[in-house]
Amino acid sequence: MYKTRPLTIVLFILPALTIFLMYMLIPIPLSAFYSLFQWDGITDMVFIGLKNWRELLNDSIFLNSVLNNFKLVFLSIITQIPIALLLAIFIYKKSRINNLLRTVYFLPQLFSSVAISVLWRYLYDPFFGLINEVLVKTGIIDMPIDFLGSEVLALYATSLAISWRFIPFYMILFIAAINGIPNELYEAARVDGANKFQTFFLITLPMLRSTIINAIVLVLVGSLKYFDIVYVLTEGGPNHASELMATYMYKMSFTRLKMGYGSAVAFALFLIAFSLSLLFLNLTRSYSAKKGD
Repeated sequence: MYKTRPLTIVLFILPALTIFLMYMLIPIPLSAFYSLFQWDGITDMVFIGLKNWRELLNDSIFLNSVLNNFKLVFLSIITQIPIALLLAIFIYKKSRINNLLRTVYFLPQLFSSVAISVLWRYLYDPFFGLINEVLVKTGIIDMPIDFLGSEVLALYATSLAISWRFIPFYMILFIAAINGIPNELYEAARVDGANKFQTFFLITLPMLRSTIINAIVLVLVGSLKYFDIVYVLTEGGPNHASELMATYMYKMSFTRLKMGYGSAVAFALFLIAFSLSLLFLNLTRSYSAKKGD
């Protein structure tokens, strides 16, 4: 029997491991380190201790960005997960029409975030946008609405674009999970006289629980660190109404050249995302243990 040498394994893993360490793992402690300094990215760093952190905790814009991130998390979970699950249920069976629908629904996931942002900017345009044109012509509104220029609507408008972008990903995730459910369970349910709704709530949904939990964690972490679509659509405006921690970190670091302060924002973002993910996973595990799963 052929035995794989340890050196061969290491050589295959090394490129991916190097990229992961350089761009994913090492920047985390580096951000914590840089947050202790006043630095513009060019001149020498000046050690200031916890000054950046004290300023951060009293920064109303940062606190508002944290609140906006939590709003985005909530909006993303209540839109992306249910819609993706609903689509998966309707098209999980293999057929020509379902294969076509899968391709069509998955298209937003293939586009770049910038392309999607430009598309939605045109859709939201108060003068030429399709959304305003439909709303005005159907009589729902009398005057066009500047969705991206409204402090009340900007965050919700960006949330809609984000959900449209990521629903296909979770749809495919749920389709794979549904196809993995044993057919024997459905056959037994039909023999017992269960209808489609009973089958869904008593078999499909419980069997998808772990996939749903994983999807919620992905939505949670992704919504907390989201940047590109929001920045292209609104740049965090108007008046910081759609400001997120990631957009604020970018502005502090690369617009105002406050690298130390931006690093504090970045590490705070990591701590919040990491803590919430652990909390959610522990809560779901405790719930599963109580249910005897």
